[in-house]
Amino acid sequence: MNRGLFAAAASIVLSSSLAPGATAAEPKAPKPGGKESAVEAKRRAKWQADIAKVPLSKKKGCFKAEYPKMEWQEVPCGAPSKYPNPASGTPRPDIVGNGNDILMLVPAAPPGLLISSVVGSFDSVTPANVTESGTWNGVNTANAFTLQINTQFFTTPACNNVPGCQGWQQFIYSQNQCGGPCVFMEYWLLNFGPQCPAGNWIQSGNSCWFNSANSPAAAVTAAQLQGTTLTATAGAANDTVVLTSPGGNANAIANDNVLTLSQQWNQAEWNIFGDCCLTQANFAPAPTTIVPRMVVTDASRTAPGCQVGGFTGETNNLNFGPNAPAVSGPGPALFFTQSIAGGLVGCAAATSIGDTHLTTFGGTLYDFQASGDVILAKTQSPEFVVQTRQVSGAPNWPNATVNKAVGMKLGKTRAALCLPPLGLAIDGKPTQVEDGKALDLPDGAAVARHGNVYLFRDAAGDMVRAEINDPYINVAVGLGRWPNTVHGVLANADGNVNKIAARDGVKLTAPFPFVELYHHYADSWRATQAESLLSPCGEGKPEPGLPQKPFFAKDLPPKAFKSALAICKAAGVKVKPFLDACTLDVAVIGNESAAKVYVGLRPPKRVGDAVSGRRDQDHDRDDEREKEKK
Repeated sequence: MNRGLFAAAASIVLSSSLAPGATAAEPKAPKPGGKESAVEAKRRAKWQADIAKVPLSKKKGCFKAEYPKMEWQEVPCGAPSKYPNPASGTPRPDIVGNGNDILMLVPAAPPGLLISSVVGSFDSVTPANVTESGTWNGVNTANAFTLQINTQFFTTPACNNVPGCQGWQQFIYSQNQCGGPCVFMEYWLLNFGPQCPAGNWIQSGNSCWFNSANSPAAAVTAAQLQGTTLTATAGAANDTVVLTSPGGNANAIANDNVLTLSQQWNQAEWNIFGDCCLTQANFAPAPTTIVPRMVVTDASRTAPGCQVGGFTGETNNLNFGPNAPAVSGPGPALFFTQSIAGGLVGCAAATSIGDTHLTTFGGTLYDFQASGDVILAKTQSPEFVVQTRQVSGAPNWPNATVNKAVGMKLGKTRAALCLPPLGLAIDGKPTQVEDGKALDLPDGAAVARHGNVYLFRDAAGDMVRAEINDPYINVAVGLGRWPNTVHGVLANADGNVNKIAARDGVKLTAPFPFVELYHHYADSWRATQAESLLSPCGEGKPEPGLPQKPFFAKDLPPKAFKSALAICKAAGVKVKPFLDACTLDVAVIGNESAAKVYVGLRPPKRVGDAVSGRRDQDHDRDDEREKEKK
C-alpha cells in the first residue's frame, strides 16, 4: 500500500464578526452583472466562510443552515453509506489520485504541531462549462464525484495494539453514496487483521471500516466547484465536516472522535475524486484546469510543507502542472494546478529550457550557456540526481547551448534519455516505453511516455519531465518534498532567490557577474567522468566550454529578433522575462514550437542574468592574479 503524501487546497477562512445565532442583514436583490451583484457575491462568500466556523451543537448529529442566517438547525440524519472509499494502493498512476496527489504538511517546528481544521476550496475551474462524469453502479453518470479531505495514516488506540495497524479518516461529500448528495465521515483500521472489532466495523480484506450517519446536502455540479468549500475539524469530543455550496446552503455532521484524530493529524489531502470504490472522476472538455486550495489551522502561521503522495484510492483524469504548488498566507494555505493538459508534478519545480534558460526551485530565472555535462539538481535523503548534457550552438550561435541529453539517478535506478536514435537507456540498457504506457522500475521508480514527453519518478515522489524536441530537450525537475536541501545549478543558496552557490559554497549574488558565473561556478557544477549518468548517450563527455560574452534576445540581428518576438507574442507569451527568453529560443533553435513551453508559466521571482565582461579577458586577468599569489 502506497503511503506517500500530497497536499491540496482551500480558500482563506474569514473570521466571523457575528455571534452564533445572529442573522446577517438581508441583502437587496442584486442587478445581474452590476456592482450590487459583485457585492452580493462577496457577502455570500463571507457567509460561507463564517458559517463553517460557527460551532455545531456539542452533541453529535446533522445540521443545516441557509444564507444569510448565522445559525445551525438540527435535521434528521440519514443512514450510513454502504460504500467504502478505500485507501491508495499500487502502482501509483500518472493521473491524480491513488497515491499521486499534493499533500499539505504542518511545519516541522515547533515539534508536535497538529492540524485542528482544514478548509478545502477551488481558486478556479475552467472552462466555465466544465462537466464531469463517473461510473456509478456500473453506469456512466453525470456529476458522479466526491470531495475528500483525507488524513494521513496514523497511530490510534482503536487499533488495540495490533502490530502494523493504523487509523485513517476521511471527510467526504458524495453525490450518490447516500441515495443523493450528502456529507459524512469514513473511518478505517488499516491492516487490523482478519477479524474486525465489535460494533459498526466492516471487514475489507485485512482492514476494517465504517461510515458515520450522513447529513443530506445540496447538489453541486462540476461547474459549481469554485463556489464550494468543505471544512473538516478534529475535536477533543466530536469531529465535524461542513459543506457550503453556491446556492447559499450549508450542511454538516458531528460525530464521535472515533480514532482520536485530534491527537495525531499532521498531513492532509484535498481534492475531487471518483464517487467511491476506486472509481475515477472524468472532466471535459479539454483542456479542463482546476486549482484546488487548502487552508489549515495548526496553531502556527508558518508556511506549510508539501509532499508528493496520497491516501485515497479514487482518482480523476487530470494531471499536475505546469506550475508547482505554491503557499500563501494568512492561513497558512497551499494551492496547485491540475489539468487535462498536465505538466510538471512535484512540490517544488525547476526547469532547464531552450538555449539554455534555468529557473531555480526558488524561482530565479537566469541563462546558463556553459557546454558539457552539468549537475542540475542533487538531493541527499534519499539521493536524487539530475544531469543534462549541454551542447554549444557553434558555429552559428557560439554563445548559446541546448540540452541534448538528460540523465538521472532514481533510487537504485540510473536512467538516461538521449536524442534519437539512441533514445532511452535504463541502467545502461536500451529500453522502449510504448506511447501512453508506463514501466515500473526497481526500487519503486517508474517511467511513463506520452508522445515526445517522458516522465520519470522515484519512490519519494521526485520527478523529471523530459520533452524531446529534436534537436534539443526541455527538462523540468520536481521534488517530492518541499522544503528540501538541494544543490546544483537549479538551487538557490540559503533559500535566497538573489543567490546561487558553486559546489564549494562560494556564493554569487544577482545580477551574477559574468566571469564568476562562467568560470568558477560553471566549472564547479560539471559532472566528473566518475559521477556522470550520461554515458549511454555517447562515449566520454563533450568538450566543456564557456560562452565568450553574454547573449540575450537584444543581441540577435534585428530581423531575426523582430520575427521571433512576433512568434512568441502570437503564442501567448506575456511575461517579459519569458518573452525575452522565448525570442532567443525561437531564433536560435529555428522552430516556432519553442515558444509553447513558456505559455502559462508562473512569473519568476527574480531575474539573475549574467552582466558585464568577456570571459576571455576576465579569465586571463584571473589567471594572472592566481600566478601572482603563487
